[in-house]
Amino acid sequence: MQERRTAQRFRSNFNARWESLLDHGRGSVSDLSSTGCFILCGAELKSGELIRLEIDFPNHLIFAWGQVVYCLEEIGFALRFVFGEESEERALRKLIEQLPQSV
Repeated sequence: MQERRTAQRFRSNFNARWESLLDHGRGSVSDLSSTGCFILCGAELKSGELIRLEIDFPNHLIFAWGQVVYCLEEIGFALRFVFGEESEERALRKLIEQLPQSV
């Protein structure tokens, strides 16, 4: 299978809180890029569901929106970020670029 991801991915371990229209919870961001992330948690979400996410970066609390790409029962879910403005995407990308030095 050909790799479809376009952004560099980083292994991570950031605490996160998420909420959807019908559910909410806590988890850990285990894989992160400027286009999305994977969140370890026991949630059962549906593909396409809109999620509000808080990621606890070192010295920063980031709020982002995304859509569920897929969910693995009892493991977690993959999220593709949805940005309202280009400045939001740039700010997240800048923080991620600093990760190899701070994680």
